[in-house]
Amino acid sequence: MTFWLELPLTAPWTAGPTAATIGVFDGVHRGHRAVLAGASERARRLGGLTEVALTFDVHPLSVVAPERAPKLLTVLSRRVELLAELGVEEVGVLPFAQVRDVPPERFVREVLVEGLAVRLVTVGTDFRYGRDRAGDVESLRRAGERFGFEVEAVRLLEEDGGPISSSTIRRLVAEGNVEEATRLLGREHEVPGAVAGGDGRGASIGFPTANLTAAPEAAIPGRGVYAVRANVEGEGKLPAVCNIGVRPTFTAGAAPEVLEVHILNWNGNLYDRKITVHFVSHLRPEQTFPNIEALKTQIKKDITQAHPLLE
Repeated sequence: MTFWLELPLTAPWTAGPTAATIGVFDGVHRGHRAVLAGASERARRLGGLTEVALTFDVHPLSVVAPERAPKLLTVLSRRVELLAELGVEEVGVLPFAQVRDVPPERFVREVLVEGLAVRLVTVGTDFRYGRDRAGDVESLRRAGERFGFEVEAVRLLEEDGGPISSSTIRRLVAEGNVEEATRLLGREHEVPGAVAGGDGRGASIGFPTANLTAAPEAAIPGRGVYAVRANVEGEGKLPAVCNIGVRPTFTAGAAPEVLEVHILNWNGNLYDRKITVHFVSHLRPEQTFPNIEALKTQIKKDITQAHPLLE
């Protein structure tokens, strides 16, 4: 179940005592999963607790410092789905623009104690909360002693000398290194979108493509050609090749970046349908070709290379 914690705060939102894990959880990557698994195990030991994950409606930086706000690995709806798939019983969505102005003491009392009847709170070691980020793990522990809940502060899962973090995965995605992003996510990076009308250039050279309009906050891989699985609304996952870039063979000077998908060995009308692109492998960087025939030859090579990766 998903519930929105609207302000002014009114309680309760859930029934019975809870074990709450708080975080942005962008990507719901392997590090997040380790934290959630540990919280779940501790909740089972305590017994009788509903497992709750608290996330935010937007990335905090989009409110605090919009110029530094990152693109998201998972839009909110997908983040909630992934948390539920991990066995989290309830997901609470906090409106960050309002919560950031709540004094730490009020956040603990109204959100955690009155709203969630919390008995266990799991957060990262660098967790901050409340107005001016005045609350930290130690103040949360003191509040726990007062109100009767335990606090567990955990470090992110580390691998190859560093933590598995959303910022690291975003960098990999931006670089086009979707294979390494997959390893750290524990699943393929996804970009949801809706099919929009294009100029028909792909079809004119024998490789029809669906041009996608992605959510503006979504993290799009760097320019290039990728082997992907296209999860088409009503059709399921289909093998495909995706191009991200400005199509320099057809354009001169500045041009808008496009995300276009050619589904292999498939014909059908995709207009106005939703497609989620699952990125499997980077095939090559964006290139400019001397003529259309050279481009067509390379696209055939791309498709040949993609086939075994998608079996």
